[in-house]
Formats: sequence, C-alpha cells, structure tokens
Amino acid sequence: MGYDRTAPKRPVNMTLNEDLIRRARGMTSNLSETVETLLAAFVAEAEAKDSDLQRQIEDHITADAAFVAKHGSLADEFGTL
Repeated sequence: MGYDRTAPKRPVNMTLNEDLIRRARGMTSNLSETVETLLAAFVAEAEAKDSDLQRQIEDHITADAAFVAKHGSLADEFGTL
C-alpha cells in the first residue's frame, strides 16, 4: 500500500538504547531517514500480515458456509442441553 512520502514531517520523542543510537549513527549519515525507512518496512509487513489473516478468515467463513449448505449444521444433530 505504501505511505504518503509527501506528508509533512514532525519531531517525535522516542526512548532508544543509547548504544544502538551511537552505533547506528556511525553507519548512517541520516538516522531519521534510516529509521523512517525501517518503520515503513515494518508497517508494510504488518499490514500485509493483517491482510493475509483477514483473507484466511474470509476463506474459512466461505468454506464453513459451503459445508453447512451441503451437509447442514452440526448443531442440527443435537438438541439443547
């Protein structure tokens, strides 16, 4: 899906491990851009997992409805307890 790369940027306050920040700054000239890239990848992956889970749920509901249409509900075999 992506994200709006033209959206305005704003400062945020985060608490991060000092050693990781020091090491990361030694590896990138733009820590904010690096974190934004990693965050975008995280969001895309999480959204893809959510979408896949939703598809699996919908497939299950469709399969269950087809089973009930063909065989009837298992609940029909039992009266109230």
